[in-house]
Amino acid sequence: MITNAMRLLRAAKVPFDVKEYEVDENDLSGVHIAECLGISADCMFKTLVARGASGGIYVFCIPAPSELDLKKCAALVKEKSIEMVHVKELLSLTGYIRGGCSPVGMKKKYPTYMDETATLFSPIYVSAGVRGAQLEIDPEVLAAFAEITFADLTKY
Repeated sequence: MITNAMRLLRAAKVPFDVKEYEVDENDLSGVHIAECLGISADCMFKTLVARGASGGIYVFCIPAPSELDLKKCAALVKEKSIEMVHVKELLSLTGYIRGGCSPVGMKKKYPTYMDETATLFSPIYVSAGVRGAQLEIDPEVLAAFAEITFADLTKY
């Protein structure tokens, strides 16, 4: 299986590996996926999509066990407030479904931010764009390719 994210990375000669896992429809969490792959959940990054008060769409990648701090993120993107997009909007906005949303290869290029803790790990893991596959990639390489900004995004 080759996803759009994989195609784009290969075309740009960006080094990455793909780690496949058995999908559990009852538990799509990044923590569960990290367990399946035998890796630390702290280097497994989930991709979240939010909408600002202005209507702008933003992408945030945070460690699987963490919670997005909406106030920090709103201040970061200079919005009065932001809220998570509804799961039924995900496919039309990004081209991806819940549990398979990758920061690489969305339908449109949205401002994308990754929690700064990603720089503590190499590699990190993000969705390959489909349930059942994760990209294993260096965070700095991913950030350079996908124009991702590192920032403090999570609640403590």
